[in-house]
Amino acid sequence: METRARARELGITIGLLPPGPLNAITDVAGVRVGHSTVVWGDPPGGTGQGPARTGVTAIWPGENIVELSVSAGYDILNGTGEVTSLQEIHELGRIGSPILLTNTLSVGMVYHATCQYLIEHDQALIASGDVLIPVVGECNDAWLNDAYGLHVKPEHVYEALTTATSGPVTEGCVGGGTGMICFEFKGGIGTSSRVLPREQGGYTVGVLVMTNFGRRARLSIAGKPVGQWLPVDAPIRSRRREDDPGSCIVVVATDAPLTSHQLNRVAKRAGFGLVRTGSIGGEGSGEIIVSFSTAYRFQRSGLTYSVDLVRGNEIDPIFAATVEAAEEAVINSLCMATTTTGVDGHTVEAIPLDRLREWFRPDSGT
Repeated sequence: METRARARELGITIGLLPPGPLNAITDVAGVRVGHSTVVWGDPPGGTGQGPARTGVTAIWPGENIVELSVSAGYDILNGTGEVTSLQEIHELGRIGSPILLTNTLSVGMVYHATCQYLIEHDQALIASGDVLIPVVGECNDAWLNDAYGLHVKPEHVYEALTTATSGPVTEGCVGGGTGMICFEFKGGIGTSSRVLPREQGGYTVGVLVMTNFGRRARLSIAGKPVGQWLPVDAPIRSRRREDDPGSCIVVVATDAPLTSHQLNRVAKRAGFGLVRTGSIGGEGSGEIIVSFSTAYRFQRSGLTYSVDLVRGNEIDPIFAATVEAAEEAVINSLCMATTTTGVDGHTVEAIPLDRLREWFRPDSGT
């Protein structure tokens, strides 16, 4: 099996700002990511018989997240998809649960299991009597995964939540990204980060994506029309409409002190990052972005609280960091994914890294 590499290891530099030490969403202090990957069975399979090519990815915005929620916002590039709790984010401007990513038909299972996990592990939740509304996002992996077999189980949710760490994030065909397809190559989980210079606040912005969108011909990497250089004979996913298929769930984290309104604006800029890779937000695409800030936590006690906030156009560097990190996270999801065969023998090839290395050599002339 080919050893995969991230975009920067291939000589691909996206944007102007430097990444954090891990070039991952976990560069934002307090953020943890975990996966549970569900892979078993051989094609052709059948409903309930596999092959399973799916999973769960969990993002913890911080410790004691149920008791001390974080400021949050969201944006919808195109809404043919689902992220639970968006109404609460809209109304209250906060997130008080981990964020889970999975396949479309497993949203209910993951939501239920997350509630169960938090009830078991957070006695303060029970004592408070507060309502719990987990954030669960989805993309459809039915081209490779026996989705109607409902192979995501509570133990997979528990594994993703329990194993989440603040270190390097595994990318590609892992967790919720296991069965995803991006620009008609194998997609999945990708992440990236940016760190602002001290004079602009020194803030960190991290992005994690679950990519499942796009037509090959529209793929652009660092401004180069790579998709046109790697044509496909016939569109894959013939069960679907021949438009711009698929979805992408984006999670943006930052340690910049921002209000919910400001985080809505940050989330919108992550959509710009998707567009730079070739997304058109097609009619059948669910491209939904959730953003949060770890800079301050909502306290349960007291009548008021005071925080410092980024003001006016000082937010522009954060916008730039978000666009760049979102764009690179998508490309990392492509570069780290591996060729996968699933239901009915459907095979989705990984993007060829040897071609990318050649095209992004300083002396390539492309």
